[in-house]
Amino acid sequence: MATYLESERLTLRPFTAADADLLIELDSDPAVMRYLTGGAPTPPQEVRDLVIPGILAAYERWGHDLGLFAAHERDGGAFIGWFCLRPLRSGPREEAELGYRLRQAAWGRGYATEVSHALVAKGFTELGIRMVWAETMTVNRPSRKVMEKLGMTLAQSIPTPDDMMTVEGSEYGGVRYEITKDQWERRQF
Repeated sequence: MATYLESERLTLRPFTAADADLLIELDSDPAVMRYLTGGAPTPPQEVRDLVIPGILAAYERWGHDLGLFAAHERDGGAFIGWFCLRPLRSGPREEAELGYRLRQAAWGRGYATEVSHALVAKGFTELGIRMVWAETMTVNRPSRKVMEKLGMTLAQSIPTPDDMMTVEGSEYGGVRYEITKDQWERRQF
């Protein structure tokens, strides 16, 4: 499979239909899903029938420049999760969401920051992106720290979606961070 992006320690590649079991395993870990579903796993059939087809349809919509990408360690090839750089379906292509979901074994190793830096740089230098944004729950301090390390700034507080009201910390809502291409260029050395 073609490589989308390489960082120092990871390789990103487009997902295929054969990757459903990787996503099912990732989304079955209660700790991984803590701030998304309160720990409930994504049903395997939903991954096969909705998630994977949605990822593949996004590649058709945007080409393989934007979307959700499987992340593997360069040494050994272990699947560690996914990263995304993608516009909203109804939004402008020049504004892209940054996101990631990693296996617990990959937590605390700097992967989220490393690959997010590389994705933001690719977006601004190669893909015509003018603004990158990311959202998380207010209480998800590890993700917020990654966003801050990227030079993203807190843009606004956001309400908790109705389907997440039972998730731990939902009463505090969420946050949206942003960085523009101009801001990113000013912080480059």
